Amino acid sequence: MAQNTTIGLDADTWTQLTDGDVTAITFQNRGSGDILVQVTATASAPTGTGGAIRYKPGQGEIGVELASLQPGVASGARLYAYAEGENADVFVSNA
Repeated sequence: MAQNTTIGLDADTWTQLTDGDVTAITFQNRGSGDILVQVTATASAPTGTGGAIRYKPGQGEIGVELASLQPGVASGARLYAYAEGENADVFVSNA
């Protein structure tokens, strides 16, 4: 499902940024602290932060394919974000 919105992240909790399976996404960390992002193949949230990518405030991606973002995740179709220690906002746009 397409979306163009800002999603609030609760501290220290994985939050799904995608409404369903997607191939490409645009997102930006709009919080004041770092966030971690992780591609998954299903709607199941990651269980740790070991394979995540760190984004500082203001950083993000424009139209990146999930397969390019984390090519080691087979059939990656969902994107999750994790705010370390404090709540954060993430702008998300995907079709």
